Amino acid sequence: MKYQYLPFMLATALLVHSTAGAQESTAATSTAAARDALAKKEGEGDQSALLKETLTAVDKQYSLIRKGKSQYTYDLNYTYIGQEKLVTDITAEGLTLFEIENVSAHVVTNTLSVDYGVWDNLTANVTLPVIGKFAESRNGNNTSFSLGDVAIGARYQPWEARRDRANFTATSNLRLPTGRSPFKIIAGSGEATGSGVAALSLGMNVNRIVDPVALFGSLSLTASTQATGLHQVNGTRVLTRVAPGTQFGFGMGFAYALSYGISTTMSFQGAIAQGAKLRFADGLNVRTNTQTSAILNFGMGYRMSPKNTVNMSVGIGLTSDSPNFSVGLNLPLAF
Repeated sequence: MKYQYLPFMLATALLVHSTAGAQESTAATSTAAARDALAKKEGEGDQSALLKETLTAVDKQYSLIRKGKSQYTYDLNYTYIGQEKLVTDITAEGLTLFEIENVSAHVVTNTLSVDYGVWDNLTANVTLPVIGKFAESRNGNNTSFSLGDVAIGARYQPWEARRDRANFTATSNLRLPTGRSPFKIIAGSGEATGSGVAALSLGMNVNRIVDPVALFGSLSLTASTQATGLHQVNGTRVLTRVAPGTQFGFGMGFAYALSYGISTTMSFQGAIAQGAKLRFADGLNVRTNTQTSAILNFGMGYRMSPKNTVNMSVGIGLTSDSPNFSVGLNLPLAF
């Protein structure tokens, strides 16, 4: 009789073993499914790639492209400038104050940038801006829409970029006076869309990616040529020559990847420019005050596809020499 329960005991043992095996198989299947769900899908890229794309949009000087490759970018920027302007005149008796005038300007800049990889560590670029400017004042409104200052530049990376260390990029930029010069504008004939002088900028940029954050900073020095042969009436005097001062620029910030599709940036940009030297037809020489500008920028990048990321930004002026605020959109163009 003691063996009559043996078949039942064997069947029970087999059932228990089969159930345990099924549970282990189900657990393994669930783990694999979860792993697949959390894994990066093909074409999504990674956070480092998104951060690089965001840095490229924030400042084109943080990324190079491969030899023989081209990249096209469209930038749309709106800037508002509001200030109280002191209308003065320089006479033999000294500086005379006439009145305080409220002036505001709305500037829309459309910029097409073309980058070309000369070598893997050397990228050349050309920027073509078209500027629309509307200025309001007590004396009337002025509107201009024309080509701005075209720029030709290059970015050179002396050492191979690595994830575990800071990466440096040397930059150069030549700005050509193709826009409407502010020194040749006659009152009531429109607004300036250029600087009026050629300028050469040299700089160094550094960035380091520490997932999911990228840190970056920059230094630059800009020297401008003189504007000569002028005949611009300023009060009772005629301006004949302008020599802009040297400008020192600096910036820093970080980008943070929230996900594979969204990133945010925050950066600070500042510049200190020496006063310009003005010369008038009667021999008078005047030097303007040093100008200090600073802007705090907030941005967001959205990945529309594996190859294209749209970046939006808002800038807030921190000094009286800076724009009140600006809004920008950066869009890569793929053909």
